[in-house]
Amino acid sequence: MTAYHDAFTADLLQSHMVHDFALLGTKGCGKSAVVNHLAKMLGYQVEPIMLYQDMTARDLLQQRRTLADGDTTWMPSPLVTAALEGSLAILDGLHRINAGTLAILQRLIHDRELTLLDGTRLLRLDRYESIKQEQGLTDTELKERGIYPIHPSFRIVGLAEPPVAGAGSGEKRWLTPELLTMFLYHHMRPLNMQEETSVLETLVPGSASQLQPLLKFVHSLRSSADPTVLSLSSSLSTRQLLRVARRLSRYPGESLHDAVHKACLARFLPPMAKQALDQHLEEAKISKREDTSTEQNIERAITCGVQGGKLRIGSTETSVHEPESAVMVPDILFYENAQHLTVMEDMLKDFMLGEHLLLVGNQGVGKNKVVDRFLQLLNRPREYLQLHRDTTVQLLTLQPTVKEGLIVYEDSPLVRAVKLGHVLVVDEADKAPTHVTCILKSLVESGEMILADGRRIVAPDDADMFATRDNVIVMHPDFRMIVLANRPGFPFLGNDFFGALGDIYSCHAVDNPDKSSEVEMLRKYGPDVPVDTMEKLVFAFSDLRSMADEGLISYPYSTREVVNMVRHLQKFPDEGIVNVVRNVFDFDQYNQEVKETIINTMHKHGIPIGARADDVTLATELSLPAPVMTSLWNLSSGADRLCPVEFRELTLKEHSWVESKAYKLDKVDARSSRFTEQQSYWNISMHESNIVADVAVTIGEEKDTVHVVTCNPVSLHTIYPEKQNAMYMDLFDVFPTTLGAYRPKLKILPLGQQLSGCVVLHEERANLTWFINPETTTVSRIQMTTFMESLTDHVAWRFQDEKQPYKIAPECSYENIFILYQYGSEHLNVVDLNVGLSFTVTLPFGASRIQMAAQDKWMATDADERKHLLTSTRDKSGVITACKIQALNTKPVGDAQQAVDVLLPGELESSLLSKAIGQRITSPNRALTSADSYASVAVGFPDLTSEIEVFSFPREPLQEVSPQSKDSLDIEQPTSRHQLSTVAFLPSSGQVVKALPTWKVPPNVIPKGSKQDHSGYLEVIDLAQHKLRYIPIPAPASRSPYKSWLQEISDSNVVISPKRDGGLVTVDTGGCVRLWETGVSDLERSLVEWRRMLGSDDKPLQVTIERESGNPVSGPKHGKVDSTGAPHVGGNTWAGGTGGRDTPGLGGKGGPYRLDAGHPVYQVSDAEKDAVPEEVKKAAREMGQKAFKERLREIEMSEYDAEMYEKFASNVRHQVKSLRVILDSLQAKEKERQWKRNETTGDLDDQKLIEGLVGEKGIYKRRVEQKPEPGSPQEKPKRLKLVVDVSGSMYRFNGLDGRLERSMEAAVMVMEAFEKYEQKFKYDITGHSGDGYDLALVESSRPPTNNKERLNVLKTMHAHSQFCYSGDHTLEAIRHAVKSITKDDADEYFVVLLSDANLDRYGIRPEKLAKALTAEEKVNAFAIFIGTLGNQAERLKKNLPAGRSFICLDTKEIPQVLQTIFTSTLLASP
Repeated sequence: MTAYHDAFTADLLQSHMVHDFALLGTKGCGKSAVVNHLAKMLGYQVEPIMLYQDMTARDLLQQRRTLADGDTTWMPSPLVTAALEGSLAILDGLHRINAGTLAILQRLIHDRELTLLDGTRLLRLDRYESIKQEQGLTDTELKERGIYPIHPSFRIVGLAEPPVAGAGSGEKRWLTPELLTMFLYHHMRPLNMQEETSVLETLVPGSASQLQPLLKFVHSLRSSADPTVLSLSSSLSTRQLLRVARRLSRYPGESLHDAVHKACLARFLPPMAKQALDQHLEEAKISKREDTSTEQNIERAITCGVQGGKLRIGSTETSVHEPESAVMVPDILFYENAQHLTVMEDMLKDFMLGEHLLLVGNQGVGKNKVVDRFLQLLNRPREYLQLHRDTTVQLLTLQPTVKEGLIVYEDSPLVRAVKLGHVLVVDEADKAPTHVTCILKSLVESGEMILADGRRIVAPDDADMFATRDNVIVMHPDFRMIVLANRPGFPFLGNDFFGALGDIYSCHAVDNPDKSSEVEMLRKYGPDVPVDTMEKLVFAFSDLRSMADEGLISYPYSTREVVNMVRHLQKFPDEGIVNVVRNVFDFDQYNQEVKETIINTMHKHGIPIGARADDVTLATELSLPAPVMTSLWNLSSGADRLCPVEFRELTLKEHSWVESKAYKLDKVDARSSRFTEQQSYWNISMHESNIVADVAVTIGEEKDTVHVVTCNPVSLHTIYPEKQNAMYMDLFDVFPTTLGAYRPKLKILPLGQQLSGCVVLHEERANLTWFINPETTTVSRIQMTTFMESLTDHVAWRFQDEKQPYKIAPECSYENIFILYQYGSEHLNVVDLNVGLSFTVTLPFGASRIQMAAQDKWMATDADERKHLLTSTRDKSGVITACKIQALNTKPVGDAQQAVDVLLPGELESSLLSKAIGQRITSPNRALTSADSYASVAVGFPDLTSEIEVFSFPREPLQEVSPQSKDSLDIEQPTSRHQLSTVAFLPSSGQVVKALPTWKVPPNVIPKGSKQDHSGYLEVIDLAQHKLRYIPIPAPASRSPYKSWLQEISDSNVVISPKRDGGLVTVDTGGCVRLWETGVSDLERSLVEWRRMLGSDDKPLQVTIERESGNPVSGPKHGKVDSTGAPHVGGNTWAGGTGGRDTPGLGGKGGPYRLDAGHPVYQVSDAEKDAVPEEVKKAAREMGQKAFKERLREIEMSEYDAEMYEKFASNVRHQVKSLRVILDSLQAKEKERQWKRNETTGDLDDQKLIEGLVGEKGIYKRRVEQKPEPGSPQEKPKRLKLVVDVSGSMYRFNGLDGRLERSMEAAVMVMEAFEKYEQKFKYDITGHSGDGYDLALVESSRPPTNNKERLNVLKTMHAHSQFCYSGDHTLEAIRHAVKSITKDDADEYFVVLLSDANLDRYGIRPEKLAKALTAEEKVNAFAIFIGTLGNQAERLKKNLPAGRSFICLDTKEIPQVLQTIFTSTLLASP
């Protein structure tokens, strides 16, 4: 106890001496603890009485019960028992009970007299003694006459939360004048920081110092004037801080950040509250602890098991319970996953501390499964109690039944659990009224409860005090309670159980499993369902849940739906994922926006909703020329020479610091509506000035990692496609500046084996080589020379105008070996990262190109394009001891010309090689590429010493093309002759793939009339099949302005690299990464799987008959309109027909525009459409444009107007969707006359006949005005008046902070979002300025119905603010709005003032604005400040009533603010 508590207790003691008293204080401040302390000091026996809303006056005094012989009798209530025995009666919840119910205690409190329902009278002791003496009666005689004395020690203590000043009628203003006279009131304030520290240190020694940051944080929340922040502080009461202190004392390694998030249930906080919580945590320097777990600890943390009578969940252990009977122990099928095990370990820690648990989560996340598995592991018996909207206090504790004509009260699961020491699981706690569930408070807090039949549950420690009573149930020491609840509000329509009783439980948020955990769990439910299908579902539903969190959709689709779909696919594998997904989302077909959102999400993740089995678009196959032998290679015999070899140890010099950050990929599946070679794509996070330099793929055992390096500035993106995330590393400080003429030319090499995942980055101009580990974000320079040599090279490079670049031979990088050489130099450096050495080999000539045919065999080309083979020899330690060089003589065959060959890494397997050259052969080989051939194969190279045959697939010479017809970058031949970045060899499929610009593609490949808006084409050369395909690559989203720089990298707009699975990666200049599948067998397998996803389609089949109509087009026209609506097929007479010509319709040709008359569509072939003459197409387009302009003219909207409106609408489209979800979730608010059930008086409820027979009291109903249940439909629309500021200051300062544009965007948001919601909301938009206070912009009776009308509103706002007089009528505008809005009958009234904060200029004080906002009690008026100079808005907000004002300097925040405004009244009592 603190000094404050001592002084407060002394005040209570004084009040106790003269009268009954009541304590008012916020939830969790210690009211119950102080009263119990006082009772213990004075030796009182306490009678706790939980008050609830439906409690009647009779319940306070007496209850009717049935005796064993069938007779009924009156049973005294705990209050009467306390009066007779001199106990301390604690009325907990004065603020909840109806004031009229408490009125029956007036005489008991003031006069100490009470007349009971059975005629019994209770008298004050002195009056009782007076009657006894006057009448000469004994105590026994008075007792026979029903007269009893009230014990002089009897006292009543009330506990309540303080009333809210300014609140409407109801629970928050419960303190009426009548109640004010009944008690002596004491206000118990929350403890200050010093007092709270003292309490924590006393109850949990040693915890105060550890909790100092938390205490500072909590008290900063409590002192805030922001209602959002204050609502957070209510979750961190002293009771909750004690729970945190005990937890941290037992588990000191845990994080304060996690403890706060857990106590506040941060996972389910609204966005603004969550943001406020994180901001205050950051200011208090309470940060999330970084995970330093080792791999062994992680493995242990995600497993559980029972061994030797010990249960281990993660790293927490406890003894397994040994029940008397295992019948009630849950036994369920449970598939463990990391997320659920983490929750269970957290639950176990609190369970071991003796806490009762509350699990809150969305519907279907597995709360019941987690609890049942938790109890199964603990071997604890379970009692189950499911609540509902009609649950009463009596049903919660007892279940009355009739047996042999007698009423028997059977114990509810709650009572049985208390008696037997079982764990009570209370499910759907949010569905029962909070005034019912609040009776659990005394049971959880103090272990006491009064049952409906008069029995009393007491804590084990108090058993001795009640040993003489026969109606006492002693709580079993093993009793625990686990409560399950959905999060409050829409779409689950439950009560805020956490807000009412959350601080008496240890709270846990249960969420859907993370993606990897969910996939692992689904694999156990559907072992035969393809993993790829599960991953598509998991990623799609993860996106939908994120949208629900952002407010874009209302329902947070849970794991339950995914599990059901996987189980369905497991049982019916041929049905197809599309049909199964459709079964889940059929309900959303009625909401077009939600439907589009879901379909787009499914498409993004490759679930082809809406696709047909014949929606396949693959590149046309062309025949590849037959292979011909073009040259013979021979090694010169007897002319071997040894090259000098020197070696030097490599040194890694780590760079001091590199900025890095992780980001999520927005990966989109490209096969969502059509099957193509492209699998998926996403954009890396790069600036428009960045230039994509190279791409490489680390080939892992199961998953590939993509590395993209960019220039200007230099940066590295490491992408994990399967995880859909990436790591960005800024290498600006690592490489020399790109200012001036220096343009770095980069090559990236993926490493393998023990260095898998790491890369080598080489810069050709400065010859800088760096070793980079993206996992650890470390960058180290590989130094192969001494410091002085390196310095000399650097200086020479800086001051030399022209210098041959350094090249790198990357063919063996997966073996961690590569070669560095300089064009024309006699020296080459073989870098072997396996042994940490660099070998310098001196050649007898200057090399123009070095290529690695194998780890120990390299092909060197001199300046005259003569080839040489170098063979190295190593000792046992891996050191190169010798290097032999042999001339590789090349002899052309026939008319073949000597070609410049580029060696490709890898070789063809025997079967593919045999198909490629048309001979059955097994031999070493290497693929090559050159300018005059599609590809070549060197048979026998590099291992055979005999004659090597080179077979080529000759290419026709490229036709001369004018620069104007080339691609927009106008790229000529590449400057580099060694362009592996645009060539990829796929050994598994025997394909060579090249990235070509459009102008290099044969003209017959490109369809006539196509826009050719592509990055280029992938030329797929299938050596085994002798086929050739050209796959178009979509155009980049943006093009770099650095054309000449791009010319140095590639002659196309993309760079490419092969993947592990035989696929391909491309990256275009806009930073779009695309994954491709080109192998024929791979495509066939994927197409079968794609069609399998579609399953059987029950839609009408489309029959396609290929035939020519034989009818030419003449010219576009509108045609006749058939008033009968009959369908018309073919012809050119009727408008709205199908399969015809010239007239508007569907499926025809030559018509000016589309016109749907609602008939089945007959489609003419694409060939006939393509055959339409250009002049007819042009005329049709012109007529279509004319019709569009006429439509705009109908609504008086020019093309310029359409563009102007789109400028505003596009900025808030996302917010409009979010706001519509909010509007969908709004519920009825106004009180309505309706039947109130479970009453003790009124009309007999025919649904309660059985309850009446067994003696239930609440079997009547009566008509009352009461608050609708959550989710009730609105009978009347809500009314909103948006008051916008169109004063001169909005126009004047718009250039400074865009306030006028934000106001116009907000108006667009409201007008578009409220369209089609006229039944739920009627709104007006009015403006105010120096000209007046009631400028009508939108009237509720005539809301704008099209974009033109909405644009006129915006034009009026803009023009008025430009030409109005100076001045301000903000006060008059808000007063008029608040007064006028109530003229219409509505469910609720909202007035929102949208203004800048420039009010002090006109002498408008915050006090006057506050008075105007609160002038009408039933109008919810708020102010949103969207513009401010300095801290004007902050000052205004501090001086306005809490919760009535918001600062919103970004339009994106307005939907969340409106959501806060609309929902602020839903949780308020009527």
